[in-house]
Amino acid sequence: MNIINNIIELYKNPNSSVTRKNKQKIGFSLLFIATLFTIIPIIGIVLFIFIKGISAISWEFLTSFPTNGMKDGGIYPAIIGTFLLTIGTTLFTVPLGIGAAIYLSEYAPDNRWTRMIRVAIINLAGIPSIVYGLFGLGMFVIFFKLGVSIFAGALTLSIMTLPIVISTSEQALRAVPQAFRVISVSVGATRWQTISRIILPQSLPGIMTGVILGLERAAGETATILFTAVVFFLPRLPSTPFDPTMALPYHLYVTSTQIPGMPINIQYGTALVLISFMLILNLTASIIRSRARAHRQW
Repeated sequence: MNIINNIIELYKNPNSSVTRKNKQKIGFSLLFIATLFTIIPIIGIVLFIFIKGISAISWEFLTSFPTNGMKDGGIYPAIIGTFLLTIGTTLFTVPLGIGAAIYLSEYAPDNRWTRMIRVAIINLAGIPSIVYGLFGLGMFVIFFKLGVSIFAGALTLSIMTLPIVISTSEQALRAVPQAFRVISVSVGATRWQTISRIILPQSLPGIMTGVILGLERAAGETATILFTAVVFFLPRLPSTPFDPTMALPYHLYVTSTQIPGMPINIQYGTALVLISFMLILNLTASIIRSRARAHRQW
């Protein structure tokens, strides 16, 4: 109550006798309240999905194919499809995104064209996913004749996630102190040796954050893969990258909107599995980041 009174007094009279210590308490309290308003709804949503969907989770649900018009059985092909699309996106996005970030950070001159490229990358990150899906349909499915396939979907998802990976990786590379570069060059290392042995290892935590953010967006997208990679149902797993697949986001959309009489616990169970997949990605990235930070020298 005392904090609230101090906030009111400070708002009415900025030059009041509220001490610096009280101002600091007010600031921390406001930040804590803002954090609660952010975290509590997220925790509430996750708990709600967990309570509604945990009854559907079983070994059969995770390892069997859908049956009876998807009202029974499991989501095994959707899990495998999401995993394959994420792996394919990683193979295309990580080397291209980190390579572009290295060029922009370490090699590209600071001129008008480079600044325009950075602005274009930032703008690409804000384009709606449905636009990327239509682009992938026209470019990869139709023009390159890849058809609706894992390959076409992974390429489309890669284009969508590249701006995020490039921007965050470039910022992570630029955050490494310039003294590291100067000292490395002064002892006879080439620019590439400096980048590969000094800059990249030191910036790995930030790069991993960007990569995981991009992959999480890719793994949870529906509109992007709707036109390029997924189908309603497959009686078997895809055997090549040129086959279509099922995926958890699209499967969740189908079971929630296209199938009358669908058991509600299966819908929430699918959502719970998708959230768990994201959590595994985050935990993996956190472990890598923590180990990289332990060896960071600044």
